[in-house]
Amino acid sequence: MTELIESDVLVIGCGIAGCTAALLLADKGVSVTVATRSQDPHESNTYYAQGGIIFRGNEDSKDLLAEDIIRAGAGHCSPGAVSILAEEGPGLVKKILLEKVGVEFDCSEDGELSLAREGGHSIPRIVHATDATGRSIEIALIKAVLAHPNIRLLTFHTAVDLLTPSHHSLNRLSVYEPPSCAGAYIFNRSTEIVVRCLATNTILATGGLGKIFLRSTNPGGARGDGLAMAYRAGANVINAEFVQFHPTTFYHPNAPQHLISEAVRGAGARLVHADGEPFMQHYAPEWKDLAPRDIVARSIHQEMLKRDISNVYLDLRSYIPTQRIRREFPNIYESCMKYGIDITRDLVPVVPAAHYFCGGVWVDKWGRTTIRNLYAVGEVACTGLHGANRLASTSLLEGLVWGKKAAEHILRNSHKYQSLHREDFPPWKDNGLETPDPALISQDMSYIKHIMWNYVGLVRTAPRLKRAIRELRNLEVEIEHFYRVTRLTDSLIGLRNAVRAAITVTDAAWKNKISIGCHYRE
Repeated sequence: MTELIESDVLVIGCGIAGCTAALLLADKGVSVTVATRSQDPHESNTYYAQGGIIFRGNEDSKDLLAEDIIRAGAGHCSPGAVSILAEEGPGLVKKILLEKVGVEFDCSEDGELSLAREGGHSIPRIVHATDATGRSIEIALIKAVLAHPNIRLLTFHTAVDLLTPSHHSLNRLSVYEPPSCAGAYIFNRSTEIVVRCLATNTILATGGLGKIFLRSTNPGGARGDGLAMAYRAGANVINAEFVQFHPTTFYHPNAPQHLISEAVRGAGARLVHADGEPFMQHYAPEWKDLAPRDIVARSIHQEMLKRDISNVYLDLRSYIPTQRIRREFPNIYESCMKYGIDITRDLVPVVPAAHYFCGGVWVDKWGRTTIRNLYAVGEVACTGLHGANRLASTSLLEGLVWGKKAAEHILRNSHKYQSLHREDFPPWKDNGLETPDPALISQDMSYIKHIMWNYVGLVRTAPRLKRAIRELRNLEVEIEHFYRVTRLTDSLIGLRNAVRAAITVTDAAWKNKISIGCHYRE
């Protein structure tokens, strides 16, 4: 018999946004279920965020921060979202991360928080935990989640689809009601049983979609699951063409792609060619190596095409003292040393890679989607904060702020929510009889990644986008048929979501004829 789980709130995903919402709700006596597809609950985009989180710089102001965000976002940012983050963000870093869960950020010798400057910021205002800020934040948050009596954590559970009365209820009169969400069907990867998770409110916190591209800084689960589920449920999705490519990921034929934090350039490192010659001054004379990421990534792409080279390099050795490199970037140092690159002595080979999704499920200032009782927070959501291109170190802060905003709205309106009728929602019916062939899934996933990288990557053209749309739509038809006749697996669920996320991004890129921010059309 299919398992049934009921709670006041279901949170899908457990990065900074999901954990923040879960903890603040649970503190007020709300029963919360948190589900993550990973066996290790720390595994999330948050965990891999090497850079920092915005705090408050010396002689800083909310207006100055807002100016930097809007400039990086190519003027396409939502003024309301920018104002909320600039007003509330730094205080929440102190209240939640420092005081509530005890994240240990780097401090100077006098005990004050060390402040760094990153690309697009006019002053130093970023706090770090060496070069593993996200890991420190995630470890502290998960520790608090695991210790909380009002939170049930489901690891190794992959969300299949959102439960929406208009689609799933046995009460067919539900189709006349406004679209709403009542939880989700979730696949227990250990038992291979699909669980009905019923909840009065559901919060999507599933992260991004970088893994639909051939090169990405994201962990394996970032394949657009939340975006695809919300799309199928009928939620509004906006700004999907804006996928930010991080300029500097480690390039080595035998190495997994890993991020070389922007903080390295913030500390003085320069982008150079093999002969040590810098080049960013030719593309961004004012900002040079600390220009907004879309400019830096396209500049690297242009240099690689112009010189017919496979990568460029980061030069730390000529600009940052060895002791400082070892002290501030120990994890990057160790990761590169595994492949024979000593960042205190050698140039570091780098290439751009898909990094952050600036679009997503449309939400208002409280994280509400266009579907009643469904919220979205973090990278899966589009608050409008990032506009056409994300400013460095705003993503963790956005997750913190809107995790808090969603929890606050749910608590304030708890008296308005109607109880669910479990008998209206049937157990999952698995029609799949065939055993999934991993080779077919792997091949289709590889096909998606190559299409997105070659046709919908850093530089887009009308012919490339047209071909991508045609090939992806044909592929989706095949994958949907495969999905209907095959037993569920996490990789099959991910493949179905990945092709839908890829089409969503490509379609938005096709419709937007104007180059802006990280959407660049030749």
